[in-house]
Amino acid sequence: MATVAYRKKTQIFKENPIWYKLKQNKLTWVGIVILSLIVLLSLFAPLLTPYSPTKINIAEKFQSPSFHHWFGTDEVGRDIFTRILYGARFSLGFGILVIAVASFIGVAIGTVSGYLGGIFDQIIMRIADMVLAFPNLILAMALAAILGPNLQNAMLAVAIVKIPVYIRLARSEALVIKEKLFVKSAETFGISKPRIILRHFIPNAFSPVMIQATLDVGDAILLISTLGFLGLGAQPPAPEWGAMISVGWQYLLTYWWYPTFPGLMLFLSAGALNLIGDGIRDVLDPKSAR
Repeated sequence: MATVAYRKKTQIFKENPIWYKLKQNKLTWVGIVILSLIVLLSLFAPLLTPYSPTKINIAEKFQSPSFHHWFGTDEVGRDIFTRILYGARFSLGFGILVIAVASFIGVAIGTVSGYLGGIFDQIIMRIADMVLAFPNLILAMALAAILGPNLQNAMLAVAIVKIPVYIRLARSEALVIKEKLFVKSAETFGISKPRIILRHFIPNAFSPVMIQATLDVGDAILLISTLGFLGLGAQPPAPEWGAMISVGWQYLLTYWWYPTFPGLMLFLSAGALNLIGDGIRDVLDPKSAR
């Protein structure tokens, strides 16, 4: 009976290929578990810690990790564990928001560019090529410095850097899709171009865009944290991981816990997102798994 039940369960999984492939990928589930744990800890931070992420308590500065301060305290007595939990809302939340905005704008521009073609397509692609010619970090640093050192401008800088990636991706999909028979039929029946784009182009570009977006979230978090580390992102006393590392590295040899724990959380978050991205790529793009 147990064997029959197991076979039925396996058959159900195989009938749902996405779930079956995800189930087979152990590393993807490791990433999901790590990311889910970090998200839950950040959401329930007020219940998990009695300390404020910004309140100064000089009397307890540079306390080593203990039962009262799990990750120790910083140079002004703030609990590092508390700041890391609240900082996850900055780093993870804004990283996801940046990629969501960049992918939405990039897909819209790239799809229209690929479908319409002509001079509009040439102008858009030359602009995208110019942006992509610069290393992501260098361009993000330059834009953040021009716009001004704060978290909002750092997010805008990272979004601008990422938009051309989605423009090229959506355009390449649009060039293939516009030659399909269902698009030609829609044009023959006089369906408007905006409706064709919304109904046929956007849905068909979902899989590659989803794969790229999932992989880019980790990169966006690292970019935002790097800008914070360089003083071009979140400003004190905001509990952003990059800004915490920016101050904490100066005390690495004497108070090792200060930069170590924010750096570890940044590493775990980016690593978990990359594992999830690889799993989604294997599910939505079978060719990549071969």
